[in-house]
Amino acid sequence: MSDTAANVDDHGSHSLNTATGIDNKKLLMWLFLGSDCMFFGTLISTHLIYRKLYPVVEMPPTKIFDIELTTFSSFILLLSSFFMALAVSAIHKGQLKSYRTWNLAVILGGLVFLGGQVYEFQHFVHAYDFTIWSGTMGSTFYLLTGTHGCHVAIGVLILISQHIASYRGRLNTSNAMDVEIAGLYWHFVDIVWIIIFTAVYLVEYL
Repeated sequence: MSDTAANVDDHGSHSLNTATGIDNKKLLMWLFLGSDCMFFGTLISTHLIYRKLYPVVEMPPTKIFDIELTTFSSFILLLSSFFMALAVSAIHKGQLKSYRTWNLAVILGGLVFLGGQVYEFQHFVHAYDFTIWSGTMGSTFYLLTGTHGCHVAIGVLILISQHIASYRGRLNTSNAMDVEIAGLYWHFVDIVWIIIFTAVYLVEYL
């Protein structure tokens, strides 16, 4: 059977492999994540380059940022990556009930993070009049963190759709690769946030 033929992987799920031996869907996700790395790399680099060129503001970022809230939501997002790994492992083993439990935990973690980000944005606007129009700092901050928030929201929607599919008999070990691919995306989003959290928040306290 050729390299491009359908094969059964070690977990018993059917996948269509490329000449590299990597599932087509997984390869496509890796290509997408590679392009997204360059996209986020550009946004983060722009922020770091221009942070020293911010116009003088009455209140510096260290006074605006709620580092405790952001640290908490960051911890929840990173913890969700661990739950995501457990969900992927469970679906490969055919443990559908466990998959649903861990997947729901990931969804809740993503929603908590998004809720914290929305609250943070609203607080910045109402308490400090800090908006996307507040000079270079405002534009780079909201563009970078907002773009990441959109990625998290997309990830949550994907996980919710898979959660619903598991109840309709459309998700099991035969298509566990779909959950694994969603896991790759979720881990990527978490890793990017570590870099953003460091570049945007922690660097201001150094």
